[in-house]
Amino acid sequence: MSSPTLSRRDLPALTLAAASWGLGTVVSKRALDEIPALTLLPIQLAASLVVLAVLMRRRGLPLRGSPAILGRLGILNPGLAYALGLLGLGSITASLAVLLWAVEPLMILVLAIWLLREQVAPVVGVLSLVAVAGLVLLVYDPSTNGQWGGVALALAGVACCATYTIVARRWIAASDSTAQVVFAQQAHSLVFALLVVALVGILGGAVRPMSISAIGLLSAIISGVLYYAAGYWLYLTALRGAPASLAAISFYLIPVFGVAGGILLLGEGLDPRQWAGAAIVLVAVLVITFRPSASQTAAADPAPSGQ
Repeated sequence: MSSPTLSRRDLPALTLAAASWGLGTVVSKRALDEIPALTLLPIQLAASLVVLAVLMRRRGLPLRGSPAILGRLGILNPGLAYALGLLGLGSITASLAVLLWAVEPLMILVLAIWLLREQVAPVVGVLSLVAVAGLVLLVYDPSTNGQWGGVALALAGVACCATYTIVARRWIAASDSTAQVVFAQQAHSLVFALLVVALVGILGGAVRPMSISAIGLLSAIISGVLYYAAGYWLYLTALRGAPASLAAISFYLIPVFGVAGGILLLGEGLDPRQWAGAAIVLVAVLVITFRPSASQTAAADPAPSGQ
């Protein structure tokens, strides 16, 4: 049996999803200067839901209609996954957090083989490890260290996201509209996020911003639209037909887009080691994406006629 490959029609959606998440992260950095992290999530989700509702109404799509199991996945991701990631980020560096999230495609690869019975060529696993090595060069700062508690929390968030992809891949075909799925998931996630904020506030945590400028609020809204409305819509659209093990490869591009956004929007720069890391990631992803399948190889090299 030949291993699956990505359809050319899914590549733009997966690439744009990675770009939305990478650039959304950069814009979120500006919002976090004024808004506590746990409070930022409900604002972002609310902005995303408003945009989704407007677009769906203009297309004549009802807001309800997705299978219940897909809607409730929003509690898992971005709800619980985001909360765990924030808690972990409190005791580890941002660069270490990015590297830990690079484990997600590897988790999805294993789960897709185990639970979805996807056939994955060994070269995909090898090139995935090459992409992770490139990310180490791109974002790792050897002068910083993380604590095991924060690492465990971050990895728990990664596991939530990996599980989300597997369950979504299993059930997404049962939905009539990707937009309805995204809307239902983010509505569930918004309720979860508001409950978390309320609980933290009751326990005495800082959840109210001291003040919010127009730029800060605009950053929260734009990052929410990019990260949640655009990113999830594009990713789930591709996941309808793309194998989960290969769709997840696009996640390796998120830090690349994030770094590019930092250069363009924040004036950040890269040293030669980081440029080399970005190049390694891009080459690994391109080779995985455009490698010929077994069936294509067989078609190119027909069997001998036997004469």
